[in-house]
Amino acid sequence: MTPTRRATVFDLDDTLIDTAGGWARACATFAARHGHRWSAADTAALHGNGHWASYVAGLCGGGTDAAQVVEACTTVMVGEHTAGLVTALPGALELVIEAERHGPVAVATASPRRFVRAVLDGLGLTARLGAVVCGEDVVRAKPAPDAYLHAAALIGVPPADCLAVEDSPNGIRAAAAAGMRILAIPRDGMRLPVPVARLVTDSAHTAADALPLLRRLLDARHEPQPQPLPLVQPQPQPQ
Repeated sequence: MTPTRRATVFDLDDTLIDTAGGWARACATFAARHGHRWSAADTAALHGNGHWASYVAGLCGGGTDAAQVVEACTTVMVGEHTAGLVTALPGALELVIEAERHGPVAVATASPRRFVRAVLDGLGLTARLGAVVCGEDVVRAKPAPDAYLHAAALIGVPPADCLAVEDSPNGIRAAAAAGMRILAIPRDGMRLPVPVARLVTDSAHTAADALPLLRRLLDARHEPQPQPLPLVQPQPQPQ
C-alpha cells in the first residue's frame, strides 16, 4: 500500500515571522496622512484580515484605494525587513525543516508578493517551499479557502492530506473550509473563539512548542476528514 503523501501549508505573518507590529504601524502612518486617528481596534481588525488594504482604504475617507495602501505599506515593510526588523519567530524555521521531512511545504498568506519574497529569501526558506501563495494570487482572501486550496493544487496534494499551520481565527476558518487539518499557534497566546477552536486539530503556545505536535500530526495515520463547513450558513427558507 502506498503511504499517504503529506504536505504542510504555513501562514506567514505571526506564524513563521515576527513583524513586531510593523504592518499595523505602516497602516497607521498611511491612515494618519488621510486624517484617520488609528486605534487599538484598528490594529485588532488587521489580524488575519485578508482584506486589510481595503479596510485601511475605508478609513481614509475616499482619498485613496486598496492598491495605494498595498504599495505604500509594502514599501515600508520591505524597508523594515532590509533593516533587520522582521525576524523568524523562535522555533519557526525548525518547524519548516521538520515539515519538509514529511512531504511538500507551502506558504499561503495575504501579504503582498514583494514583501513575502524578500522575507522568504532573507530567511533562506524559498528553496524549501514547493509553492508560495500571496495576496495577489487569489480573488477571495481568508477566511475563504482559496489560498489554501490553491497552495494544495500547486504542490499536488489533496487538501485532506495537508496540515495547515495558522495563528489567526480567519486563517483557521480558511484552512478548515479547505478541508485541511489545522495546527494552531495563536498569536501572543490569544484565546480562540469557541467555534474557531473546534476547527483546530491541535494547538501550541509558540512555534517552538509546536514542533512535537507537528511531527506527531504528520506521522499520524491518515483519517478521513469531515466535509468543510460553508463559510456562511444558509438562511431558512420561508414556508
